[in-house]
Order: sequence, then structure tokens, then C-alpha cells
Amino acid sequence: MKSLTDDIRLAHVMADDADSISMARFKAQDLRIKTKPDRTPVTETDTAVEEAIRRTLSRTRPRDAVHGEELQDSGSSPRRWIIDPIDGTANYLRGVPVWATLIALEVEGEIVASVVSAPALQRRWWATKGGGAFTGRSILNATSIHTSRVSRIEDASLSYASIEGWIESGRGQGFVDLMRDVWRSRAYGDFWSYMLLAEGAVDIACEPELQLYDMAALDIIVREAGGSFTSIDGRPGPYHGNALATNGLLHEAVLARLSPTEGADEADDQEDTTAR
Repeated sequence: MKSLTDDIRLAHVMADDADSISMARFKAQDLRIKTKPDRTPVTETDTAVEEAIRRTLSRTRPRDAVHGEELQDSGSSPRRWIIDPIDGTANYLRGVPVWATLIALEVEGEIVASVVSAPALQRRWWATKGGGAFTGRSILNATSIHTSRVSRIEDASLSYASIEGWIESGRGQGFVDLMRDVWRSRAYGDFWSYMLLAEGAVDIACEPELQLYDMAALDIIVREAGGSFTSIDGRPGPYHGNALATNGLLHEAVLARLSPTEGADEADDQEDTTAR
């Protein structure tokens, strides 16, 4: 049985390959782009990175399953690699440097290791179960990271992706109220919100609609850095279609504020007041 040390080393090797492929085509004038059925863009780089990672896994972990954003699932195993070849494709195709390759390993339904590599930012983050979370350019050049100790909403920094999804989710009022109550809010977006949280620079990060490959690699890095990662209704892990990550100290308070019931009650109160 392979150890997590072997797995995280392999994940770094795959991230190195992904970095080379993605940086070679970043800002290319002839970059090929398609639109997927869900109307999101996919570039030739998204596909090339995922294909490269899958080739490496087929040689080094042939029994493992793979779930990725761009290609069909392969294999059936308690060990599954979860890949987002380019998280932040819209940034990538517009020349914005905030994008990353996300590589996670799930064992028996639990994320146990991951690497997030953002070569245009010259940054990388990783974690293993029980082994802590780190940032650096390699395993030999690593700095341990930890979430903040901010304990009050009014002192917290919030990062998000966009407003539209919150409105469509029916939690828009709760989210806007949260934005008003925190000390600071910024739309860093995508993986970047969660890595800043793991480093202690942000205290709350949340998104109302995500896929497993968007979240799997982020989940364990946040948790190993001392934070909490759940759905926006409090279910643990990256399996529920949305995400709330905090430094842990703020988690219950933010869950309560994002509750759709709370928002509905407030709306009812406003209607009653108007009627009177």
C-alpha cells in the first residue's frame, strides 16, 4: 500500500508537469477555446493538463480511479484522484494570473492529500491527512500555514466569487448581510479565496455552487491549516455542491447567517411591517 508521503510526492511531480504545460500556453494569442454544454469555457490547456496527469497516474497508480473536470471518469477503486486541470479558466484565457491546477487524493470517501499549484503566481500549497498544510515551491522548500485567530464577524475578512450565485440560491439576503457585517470583503474568487484563508489572510470563504473537482483539493488544505470546510448548510467535506470555509472559530456564526430560513423569516417580518 502506498504511503501518503509517496502520494504527495507524486502529486508534486504531476503539478510540475501541469505547470509546464499551462505556462507554455498562458497568454498565447492562438489559444484554442471551446464552450461546454453548461456554457463555461474550456481551453486546449484544460484538456492537455488533465490528459498529462491521467497518463502519469496510468503508469504509477494503474489501479486508482480518476475523476476530472474535462474527461470521463476512469477506474473503480477506494483510491480516487480528483483533478481540476485549470481552476479559474476564465482568468486563464483573459491573461489574469489567478488560476491553478488542483490535484486531490480521496481514499475510502475521504480527501487525504492534495496539491494546489498556481504557477503564474509562483505559489503552491499542499496538505496530507494529519501532516499539516504547507506552502512553498517544493516539499524541501516548505512553510507551514495556519488559519487566523479572528473570532468576531465584525473583525473578519470575507472572500467570495460573485454575487449572482447567492441570489439564485435563495440565500442572497443572508450573504449581503454578512458582507455588510464583516470588516472587509473582496472577491478574490476560485481557489485563491481558500488558500488565503489557509494562510490566515482571509477568515471566511464561501461559494453557493461548486463541483467536487472545484473543492476536493481545497478541503484538506483548509482543514489541515486549522480551519473548517463544510457545505453552506454545515455538512462536512466537499461533496455537497457548495462550500463554506472559515478559520473554525467563525464557522457556526457564519452558518447561521447564511441559513435560508433566517433570510425568509427576515423577509416575512419586513412584509408584516409593510402591511401594518
